[in-house]
Amino acid sequence: MNGNTAAAERPAASSAPVWAAVFSMSFGVFGLVGAEFLPASLLTPMAADLGVTEGMAGQAVTATAAMGLVASLTVAALTRGIDRRRVLLAFSVLLVLSNLVVAFAANVQVLLLGRILLGAALGGFWSLSTAMVMRLVPAASVPKALSIVVSGVSAATIFAAPVGSYVGDLWGWRAVFAGAAGLGVIAFAIQFATLPSLPPRGRSQFGTLIKLMSRREIALAMLAALMVFTGHMSLFTYIRPFLEGVTGIGVTGISVTLLAFGIANFLGNYLGSLLVARSLRLTLAIMPLTIGGLAFLLAGVGGTFATDLAMIALWGLAFGTVPVAWSAWIARSVPDEAESAGGLLVAAINLAIATGAAVGGVVLETSGIESVFLTSGTVLVLATATILAGVATGPAVAKAA
Repeated sequence: MNGNTAAAERPAASSAPVWAAVFSMSFGVFGLVGAEFLPASLLTPMAADLGVTEGMAGQAVTATAAMGLVASLTVAALTRGIDRRRVLLAFSVLLVLSNLVVAFAANVQVLLLGRILLGAALGGFWSLSTAMVMRLVPAASVPKALSIVVSGVSAATIFAAPVGSYVGDLWGWRAVFAGAAGLGVIAFAIQFATLPSLPPRGRSQFGTLIKLMSRREIALAMLAALMVFTGHMSLFTYIRPFLEGVTGIGVTGISVTLLAFGIANFLGNYLGSLLVARSLRLTLAIMPLTIGGLAFLLAGVGGTFATDLAMIALWGLAFGTVPVAWSAWIARSVPDEAESAGGLLVAAINLAIATGAAVGGVVLETSGIESVFLTSGTVLVLATATILAGVATGPAVAKAA
């Protein structure tokens, strides 16, 4: 298949952008990612109410990530004969069911079941999102549309934890998840009203994943993405110990810093769409290099609140461009199998979340928080080198033809 064939397969409807549908997907992301983040701010009351340790309650996050990894690799193939509109609506239904199961959970086993349902919706949605956006807007508008969808993540980052903590303190943690279920209902209603019919396209099968990974440029891209997100997650997971131990600030200062990171991350989504339109390759390479450089600076000269706040906000701005750039890479480089390639990318990100947290934890225990930042910075620099050395940003399909 060559580039002209791929363009010809784009549905005619994409010549008239369906922006309402794109915004409905962003709202769905807000609901999904917001629910994913909620346990971070509600862990203590959840554990106390269910009669388990905080460590056991924390497995709610692990269960979601594990199922998200599985779903990201299997959903495209399992649903290859189903209209994508119906599939996306099904994910919103799962979001509602997940939050209701958690809200009424009588024990930790039921709670984990609810979180597994969320993982299925989250991983499945992300694996199909880029391919869906490619069919909703013309090729020239894909970066902008992807930035709108990804902005739902940043919005959830800003609002989910503080709002969850506040509402949980007023009415209890179960009310928070019931409210999240309500958001899911709204997402379903908006998507039902705006999403057009999107008949399945492509040849998504389990063997497709192996065929994609056999393409050298795709395998290198997945390795680079894994390194980028691993480096970021090992930094972000342990940002609080850094702010407490190195910057020397309390809870209020930490909240202000994280809010600044979240707002900058939100703005970075839109910056990403502009940069990708100019140069996808440079955007993919420069942003992890920027974050790596900031990690070295924070480890070396960090310790002043104003300075650290500025560097962490810049980090948030840079990272906001990353998911937009990688989603755009899929749209440009793997248009023939965007769904399967999206699944591989989501799987790499889920693996990076686990790897970054695990590696960062080991380094923290053995060498201290500064070493975590130095290690993460090194991984990010290596990721940049991998991108420059081997990640192609032209249509991989045309090369395979």
